[in-house]
Amino acid sequence: MLYFTRWKALGIILTALVVCLCAVPNFFPEATVKTWPTWAQRHLVLGLDLQGGSHILLEVDANSVKKDKLDQVRDDVRRTLRDARIVYTGLNVRNDTVEVRITKDTDLPTALTKLRELSQPLGGIMGQSGARNLEVSDAGGGLIRFTVPQAAINERIRQSVDQSIQIVERRVNELGTVEPLIQRQGLDRILVQVPGLQDPSRLKELLGKTAKLDFRMVDTTIPAEQAQGRVPADSELLMSSTSPKTPYLVKKEVLVSGADLNDAQPGFDQRTNEPIVSFRFNSSGARKFADATIKNVNQPFAIVLDNEVVSAPVIREPITGGSGQISGSFTVQGANDLAILLRAGALPAPLSIIEERTVGPGLGQDSIAKGELAAYIGSIFVILFMLLTYRLFGLFANIAVAINVAMIFGILSLLNATLTLPGIAGIVLTVGIAVDSNVLIYERIREELRGGRTAIAAIDAGFKRALATILDSNITTFIAAAVLFYIGTGPVRGFAVTFGIGILTTVFTAFTVTRLIVAAWVRWKRPQRVPI
Repeated sequence: MLYFTRWKALGIILTALVVCLCAVPNFFPEATVKTWPTWAQRHLVLGLDLQGGSHILLEVDANSVKKDKLDQVRDDVRRTLRDARIVYTGLNVRNDTVEVRITKDTDLPTALTKLRELSQPLGGIMGQSGARNLEVSDAGGGLIRFTVPQAAINERIRQSVDQSIQIVERRVNELGTVEPLIQRQGLDRILVQVPGLQDPSRLKELLGKTAKLDFRMVDTTIPAEQAQGRVPADSELLMSSTSPKTPYLVKKEVLVSGADLNDAQPGFDQRTNEPIVSFRFNSSGARKFADATIKNVNQPFAIVLDNEVVSAPVIREPITGGSGQISGSFTVQGANDLAILLRAGALPAPLSIIEERTVGPGLGQDSIAKGELAAYIGSIFVILFMLLTYRLFGLFANIAVAINVAMIFGILSLLNATLTLPGIAGIVLTVGIAVDSNVLIYERIREELRGGRTAIAAIDAGFKRALATILDSNITTFIAAAVLFYIGTGPVRGFAVTFGIGILTTVFTAFTVTRLIVAAWVRWKRPQRVPI
């Protein structure tokens, strides 16, 4: 156990050195680190509780999700009956149900058969329990009623939250913030924490917008000012996004949706030098946009964002290039934010802010100071204990623990991990566990000496026979850390990450670094007795 080949010893030293050097960027100002090569710019990121920032809790609008689901059911019913050439009347959403009346009694059995195909089992565990996404019932007199069960609404909300998390993450990352935390809270809530962001107003504005973009034709059959109270069935009255508010009569049919956008970038109009947003469609969107502009030359079309008309230009000629621009008296900031929203995509449902906190950097500095103080006091007591109890071997253990802590910071920096106050607690706890491994080894050496072994034989046997015990204890502890990481959220995960990494580095330092130091001392001194 005490014999190391030259290459093995060199490998251990280089491994420890390289990992420790990964922590070096944390000791330099960020401006200095940015001048280094990209591969050398990895460093620890302080969490919200250490450097301050913004904490926002969002909630998905469950009523909007339910309304969208009912509207989808209504559209599916309309399409199904139209495809089956079944005559119907009175298709509408009433309270929490969709109703339709079949005109001919002879068509009712066929209609029920076709419409019941819309009811599908819910996926996952819910599907195995027999729950369905839609209940279809014959209410008598040719009336068919569709009801969406609460289980289906909850599943739709869950899907909306999953989709919203991805979109919110893209929007926040576009702001250039560092290591935001975005995760689910319960069924219908999303937690957003952005360290270092002291003014959350722009973030709230971006997160609160649905950013649903549509390209539709303007209804020119009657002037919008005269459409109050007599809006055509296939059109709706929308207001402009700019002040003063101007009414537009816009057809409900969507020619191209924002989902067909491939890219959006802010820019300036070369003629007027006004801020604009240039967009580019994907192949499907470019084809649909070209078809729409070919058929509607000299007709106005509306660019609708979140049910407001951004602009309504006239199609002077077919637009077949798959790209265009949106202008609407934007500011530079407004054009940039709209481009961010369009690139990130539309939210499936509106998000409302139900909790907002701004953590000041002063509180973070206080947390850092107290965390450092706790780490220093704990480390000093550990160092003194090891020196007083095991003397020279205690010094060897302290050197190994120092390398262990440096390696933890090196690995965290290499991962660009976010360090939180619970993470600091995990590092402090790791110091105790690292020393515990050395205590087991040294006590085993003492037992071997009492058993009559020579100094070198006792040291060798101490390392060899303590290995199984230390591996068992560290593996079980690592399993606990892994479970915390898997089921935990936020600060709990931060603790689990640093604690888990600390366990791995502890095993490495206890059985390589400490053993290498002791082996080098043994080869140098050839001791007849062990100073322990």
